[in-house]
Amino acid sequence: MTRIDRPYVGIPSFLRAPICEDLARLDAAIAVYGVPFDEGSPFLPGSRMGPRALREHSLRFTGGLYDPATRRDLLATEMAGGMIADIGDVDIAPTNVEKSFENITRTVRAILDRGALPVGLGGDHSITYPIFRAFDQPLHILHFDAHMDYADEADGLRFTNGHAFRHMAGLDTALSLTQVGIRSLRSERSQHEAIEAAGNRVVPMPEFRRLGAAGIAALLPAGEPVYVSIDIDALDMSLVPGCVSGEPDGMTYPELRDTLQAVAERNEIAGFDLVEVNPPLDVGTGATAYLAATIVIGFLGEICAQPRWREAHPARS
Repeated sequence: MTRIDRPYVGIPSFLRAPICEDLARLDAAIAVYGVPFDEGSPFLPGSRMGPRALREHSLRFTGGLYDPATRRDLLATEMAGGMIADIGDVDIAPTNVEKSFENITRTVRAILDRGALPVGLGGDHSITYPIFRAFDQPLHILHFDAHMDYADEADGLRFTNGHAFRHMAGLDTALSLTQVGIRSLRSERSQHEAIEAAGNRVVPMPEFRRLGAAGIAALLPAGEPVYVSIDIDALDMSLVPGCVSGEPDGMTYPELRDTLQAVAERNEIAGFDLVEVNPPLDVGTGATAYLAATIVIGFLGEICAQPRWREAHPARS
């Protein structure tokens, strides 16, 4: 008998994808993993609960992914063919940041060794550094955020969510860094100047609106591999009550959606993450987690809709 399995039933793997606990046996084109870590957040904790919330809200999409605006079905082949796996959460060692980061890097490297696309659910934004250092392939970095997260080491602090992109930009595998949506009045001039002095790009909100989706995508060399990191606070704070670091004058959902689509069409996406969803702060309907799940699923759908993906990952019977 076929089960009904409404969203509130069963084990909440992402999109009800098969769970793979042994990475040596991973046989999927896409591996979703959680990083329940928020020790990099210097203000309020809670984003460690983000991966679970995103998984739970992803269950609302398992009846089918159809876009009435474009009349497209998204991820139908991948879901039907078992091409998506949920590998669970990285093992976090509370209060031992270096150990947790080692585990994050090891997990992502194992995913890459199996030839799968890593899709990370955070967690605070400090986790993107240990994710990115798992890649041996040189990549461009595209960072959506209200903040530059490019703090220098001071007062003994090295691994907060404000440090990640300075660490990443210093790696040999970082071809370029493009930061989009920056607008916080809590920004530091020194960070802005250091990013540009290194030959990288900061795109504040007025420039983002002038350029539009296609213009942002055109900042990256066409066809080259890109790692994308999405802080939910790239969106306007009115849309993300479940985010500790929301800022006014942010992106609308269509602006972010269309930009991600343009990037997926123009470049090879080597992996991506979405971070800083804080469920304890969210409203009762879980609006922030639902929006975040929508972004992850929509971006993944655009990646998998591209001819380059179809050619590399033919449908499974």
